[in-house]
Amino acid sequence: MARINIPLDALTSRLNLSDRFSSVRSQSITSRFANLKPISDFCDFKRLSKPQNFGEVQNRVNYNLSYFSSNYAAVFVMLAIYSLISNPVLLFVIILVVGGMWGIGKLQGADLEIGSLRATSSQLYTCLLVVAIPLGLYASPISTVLWLIGASGVTIIGHASFMDKPIESAFSEEAV
Repeated sequence: MARINIPLDALTSRLNLSDRFSSVRSQSITSRFANLKPISDFCDFKRLSKPQNFGEVQNRVNYNLSYFSSNYAAVFVMLAIYSLISNPVLLFVIILVVGGMWGIGKLQGADLEIGSLRATSSQLYTCLLVVAIPLGLYASPISTVLWLIGASGVTIIGHASFMDKPIESAFSEEAV
């Protein structure tokens, strides 16, 4: 049977994803959120309108993804926090794993001795793994991540496609 090779490069270059995310990678978190647009600009209901065709949707999405990128990152962070709060078992598992790895790392390779019980670092990591994997599977992290991707995608792309460009940008495009 012949193997099918899909050139990922051709797909991502058409969507221009590498250029879009290169600016995100080069910025620090403080500078990322320093250019948040005001909530009155982000939720300007007077600029909400139905696009005429798919070309207008593409123009709006391209413009709004760059213009409101910090606001969209904040929306994603808020949805991620909401998804962790609404799934307390997953939040507990994350805290357990991070805390357990931090505690085992604080031992710096020494054995843990509690009374007559003695455990090496590898035994402690194994116990953490044996506890965290069943709890992690019970917490359903895959469905939480899929919900986060879907909710943020619908919210962000929906906002970007229905929010019209400001009038100033239309005049600046005609001048170019």
